Amino acid sequence: MKTIKHFLIAILSIAAFTGCEKDGDLITLSGLEQSELMATESTVVLTQETSAEHALSLAWTTSTLTVSNPNMSAPNVLSTTLQVSVTEDFSGTIQESVEDNLSHTYTGAQLNTVAKNLGATPGEATAVYFRLAASVGDNMEPVYSNVVTVNITTYEIDMSIGFILDSEQQATGVTLYSADSDGQYVGFMGATSWYNFFLKEGDGTIWGNDAVSGTAFETSSDDGSWNCWFPGLGGCYYVDFNTNKKNWAATYIPTLTLTGDLTGEMTFDRPNNKWTYLFTATSTSMTIQIAGNGKRFNLSTGAGDGTDAVAEDQPVAFVMNGDQLELASAGSDLTITVPQTGEYTLTLDLSNPTAWTLEAVEGSEEPVVVNPYIYLPGVDDGISGTWTFDNALPLYNEDALAYAGVVNVNSLWGYTINIEKDNWDDEYTLASGDGTSGTLVYQGADNIPAPTAGLYLVDVSLSGLTYNLTTLGNEIWVLGLDDKWEFDVPLTATGTVGEYSGQITFAGASPWGFKILLAFDDWDHYYGGANGELYYQGGNITDDASLAAGTYTMTVNLIDGTYSITQ
Repeated sequence: MKTIKHFLIAILSIAAFTGCEKDGDLITLSGLEQSELMATESTVVLTQETSAEHALSLAWTTSTLTVSNPNMSAPNVLSTTLQVSVTEDFSGTIQESVEDNLSHTYTGAQLNTVAKNLGATPGEATAVYFRLAASVGDNMEPVYSNVVTVNITTYEIDMSIGFILDSEQQATGVTLYSADSDGQYVGFMGATSWYNFFLKEGDGTIWGNDAVSGTAFETSSDDGSWNCWFPGLGGCYYVDFNTNKKNWAATYIPTLTLTGDLTGEMTFDRPNNKWTYLFTATSTSMTIQIAGNGKRFNLSTGAGDGTDAVAEDQPVAFVMNGDQLELASAGSDLTITVPQTGEYTLTLDLSNPTAWTLEAVEGSEEPVVVNPYIYLPGVDDGISGTWTFDNALPLYNEDALAYAGVVNVNSLWGYTINIEKDNWDDEYTLASGDGTSGTLVYQGADNIPAPTAGLYLVDVSLSGLTYNLTTLGNEIWVLGLDDKWEFDVPLTATGTVGEYSGQITFAGASPWGFKILLAFDDWDHYYGGANGELYYQGGNITDDASLAAGTYTMTVNLIDGTYSITQ
């Protein structure tokens, strides 16, 4: 296509400067004029806290190419390039981007990276110059726009931390560490089988898989990259992610064994990225070693299914280097001290990649992990066409490990209840029951049967191992306005599944607030809430205390767990 464009340009250029045999056959291409460039700001102070927000927008006019012969149309050959420099005459380093639109917006992180790459000093205002270069061919001199000056104060970019994002590129709170800020990020991750992720550097660059089948550990920062994925074994992994070499590796550590004054196998707490061991101290000082046999997956081995022999054997152990705990291939003595004899929990905490810790804490209670959500893969495959973790139930009673939420159920094969997003292993399935209620078993053989497609409140207790589904109708009810607790204020289903709306009127604030009941004369299933968020069996809504008396439209979305009150 580029060759064709240049060929058309050449023909038009020749026609513009040479005559044909007949008068009037001279054809000219015109309209390439200087664009007018404008910026929304003349001074920008960037911070890490506002790095995701829009910081600067540029907009410009464009040239319209025309051909002198009205029977011909101009070829689409105009190329516009946005140029950025810290030298006003653009004689130094220039950063360029080809533009297809008439504007360009930078987030704080993007603008900070541009200025950093051009040599701006963090914390100091630097004059950064922008201009447009427009041309109709690589062999023709471009036409430049006016120059816009923006004084930009950048912030220091910390390239020592690599942030792990989930498959939707949302932050997970997990990080890897590059001690020399050189693009090699290492650390431990507690991953489920086939866990998907991206890695984000401090300058905002996001790395994923190179989007080529068969290269599971090859990486790319291109926009079309896939997420990276772990092998089919869930557990503890030591990750080495190298953005310079554009690949990564994962060493699976199935067990860690204690030898010395303490002997036994440690238990991995995957959500918290810790290994623990319960013991009885008969002395206040103990010498131990911690080691295991790992399986290293990398570019040459591929991910496999995690159960085959593709991985490389990799012995692992922990040693002390000064006051720092480090990973090594062979172990050395580690000293554990406690104030007195008794029951203790030894914890190897790998969650902070900048400082792993080993300590003994008094007490022998196993760590309890309470997940804020559970997930229902398969509950709507009749709508989505596949099994996903898109339907989540929030925790509403920690003592009972009870979760509840409204779900648009349309299941073809039944569903499971999984305790963590993207974790296919830790699931609860059917012990007994039907589509509306029953009991659960951990990792059983049968899916939970689905009821007739429709809108349901799904209530699950993991401590009681029970599930219950309640059908929702076309109306829900507002009770408690003006301290009236009667079923006379309905909200009616709208055209959006899970959404209800209607008029509410109050003369003043109710002393107790008000709540949303899901069915007529049913006091057991209700929502409270605050600040636009609904909570199953939560505290009453008190927005009437901050609003003037009158009539309002109240809209709730039970699937999203939100509400609004507008006049």
